[in-house]
Amino acid sequence: MGWDEFLVLWCAVWGVVALVGYGMSLAGVTKAQRTVRLTGRIERVREPRHGGSRTGGISVVVSYRGPASGQEVTVTNDGERGEMITSAWEGREIGVSHPRDRPHAYRFSNTPQEPSRGLGRPGFAVFLVYVGLVVLAAVGWGWPWALIGFGGPWAVFAAVHLPGAVRAKNRRIERLAAMDTVQGRVVAVLKDVSVDQDDGHTSTTITPVVSFTTRDGTAVTAHCTSNLPDPAGAYGRDVTVHYTSADPAEFTLDRAAEHRSEERDVAFNVLVIVVLVATAVAGVAMV
Repeated sequence: MGWDEFLVLWCAVWGVVALVGYGMSLAGVTKAQRTVRLTGRIERVREPRHGGSRTGGISVVVSYRGPASGQEVTVTNDGERGEMITSAWEGREIGVSHPRDRPHAYRFSNTPQEPSRGLGRPGFAVFLVYVGLVVLAAVGWGWPWALIGFGGPWAVFAAVHLPGAVRAKNRRIERLAAMDTVQGRVVAVLKDVSVDQDDGHTSTTITPVVSFTTRDGTAVTAHCTSNLPDPAGAYGRDVTVHYTSADPAEFTLDRAAEHRSEERDVAFNVLVIVVLVATAVAGVAMV
């Protein structure tokens, strides 16, 4: 089988996968559509043990109302339970989901989730068809077509999404400027050591945990993975915490650093668009 036949087969197979996925979504039988999504509330937060592991996130007790019985259900996030809870306080609303008729297989998310149509996998299959078509054009017509096929559509995609990224940056900067400021303390430093099974390389992940009380009296416990000097030796250190009053999970120890990060993100998006346009133009010039 030559490259042409292989690429045609590639596109055909992933095209069928995409059609099946979209068909299942229309029929309402995707995994996401068969998932029950609820809103839970944190009832109790257990302070992490200094020197412990970050695995599983901050330990919490969560209650929610079962849709079938209408009764209150109380569960914990012990074990593999979906997203890691990295910010917690009593009364915080989080997402709880489980497969239909399998409430014991519940999973958490940091925010309540809206119903989903399950279009992620068929969308990825369409992307693989696109990749196959670009490579097929390059094989059949010459490699400059790969530059056009890659740079052109992605430049348009990035340009369409740039205004949204700029608006998101502006909203984030406004929230940074309006943040409240309180004193907090690093109540634990978590340490996780992993060993690569192939080469035996050891890597260590340090996760400080900061605790602070908002101005309205809400006690927040959260992982703090950035803007903290010498995180390994931060246990017991007093820190200044800037947080959003509407959502204390959005906090920082350095507003200026966050502001610079937002500016860099937008500048990076603009640079990507310039590179993609230049790639497409170079392909057109060489055709």
